[in-house]
Amino acid sequence: MRLMMQAATQQLYSNLLRLVPDDADPTDEALERRDRGAVSLEQVLWFVAVGVSVAVVAAILWTQIIDTANETDNIDQPVAP
Repeated sequence: MRLMMQAATQQLYSNLLRLVPDDADPTDEALERRDRGAVSLEQVLWFVAVGVSVAVVAAILWTQIIDTANETDNIDQPVAP
């Protein structure tokens, strides 16, 4: 949610910059030279950390599912009356 709010804030700021003319250079080149909010190293590291943690949790759950499916002692064998 925090990331979505930050992205929305950056989009709003970008649109406001387009509305307000640049006093020094009012041409379109001034807009192209401005920083468009590049992704920071911190954001990249957070995305990598989230991806790794999701992969680890998925691997743990998948291992438990496979181990449970391969167990034969938890199956009730039918018995003749």
